[in-house]
Amino acid sequence: MHAVVRRAGALICAEVPDPAPGQGQVLLRTLACGICGSDLHAHVHMERRARTHAKAGRPVVTDPARDMIFGHEFCGQVLDYGPGAERRFEPGARVVALPYATGPNGRETVGFSNRFPGGYGELICVDAGMLMPVPDHVSDHQAAMVEPFAVGAHAVAEATLDADSVAMVIGCGPVGLAVVASLKARGFGPIVAVDYSPGRRAIAERLGADVTIDPGQQSPHSQWGPLGVHLSLLEREAARELGQRVRKPVVFECVGVPGVLQGIIQGVAPGAQIVVAGVCMEEDRFEPSMAINKQLQMRFVAAYTPAEFAAILADIAEGRIDVTPAISGVVGRSGVAGAFDALSKPDSDIKIIIESGRA
Repeated sequence: MHAVVRRAGALICAEVPDPAPGQGQVLLRTLACGICGSDLHAHVHMERRARTHAKAGRPVVTDPARDMIFGHEFCGQVLDYGPGAERRFEPGARVVALPYATGPNGRETVGFSNRFPGGYGELICVDAGMLMPVPDHVSDHQAAMVEPFAVGAHAVAEATLDADSVAMVIGCGPVGLAVVASLKARGFGPIVAVDYSPGRRAIAERLGADVTIDPGQQSPHSQWGPLGVHLSLLEREAARELGQRVRKPVVFECVGVPGVLQGIIQGVAPGAQIVVAGVCMEEDRFEPSMAINKQLQMRFVAAYTPAEFAAILADIAEGRIDVTPAISGVVGRSGVAGAFDALSKPDSDIKIIIESGRA
């Protein structure tokens, strides 16, 4: 098959062997695949990623020196099944899938594996139980957005939110925009979206943000006062005893750059909850005593559950979430290396989709 391969630190178009579905697996033809920020990180930091997994006690089954075919945000078409696979869909059916495949080393993430190539190639193998059908009226491009938007849905699901919450989303890249969209779809608000890029702030507004802020012009945390949440813990308790409504600040960190977390800890209102969804691949520093003095809650989140993945597919299919504003470009395989360069620049595209039918 034709594929974009990470080889010796470069992205090249190459002909590689077709994958074959193993026990319990299904073979898909890739129709569309998104370029994820995790792909950009892995391309540059693959060795560090492997070391981090090892430190965290996770099995390291990937060799950074060997070929890898990225792509875990995909829409595909069923071609064939491996032995013992449940044949829930006829050949030709369009599907999305949680990007997991089980091999000799256990379950691996398709697109971050030497064994299981991802959607930057023409063919993919995943566990057959991971498949979900794509409704006819949902385009291939929209379907490829289910996976990244499920990441945002998981961050929202892991936060403690209610009718009194004020949500601030720091960073309006794909994950931040997915958080904004899920907050809006679930009826939470007001939603404050923060990003240096005017284009990204505009997309956040289209997806449901009530307030957008350029942090280069003002501190986003200056909004906590007008929103009625920048009170000390004693003041908040006194207000509650008087029957006054007290807003609960929840901040979603969706940047993943050193220094951002400390800036949030320093600026956020006392008693706030911080949900860290941005993947920082470098060492970072923050002041625990400041978080302690403010009695902040911190939670780190990753990926999604099958139920959250299915819920986002339903949100897209039923019109509660419109993912199209976040799609900023479409390329073929020959354009992938250039897309990586474009996405690595400030004020860049949001999501670039690879169309498998394009060269």
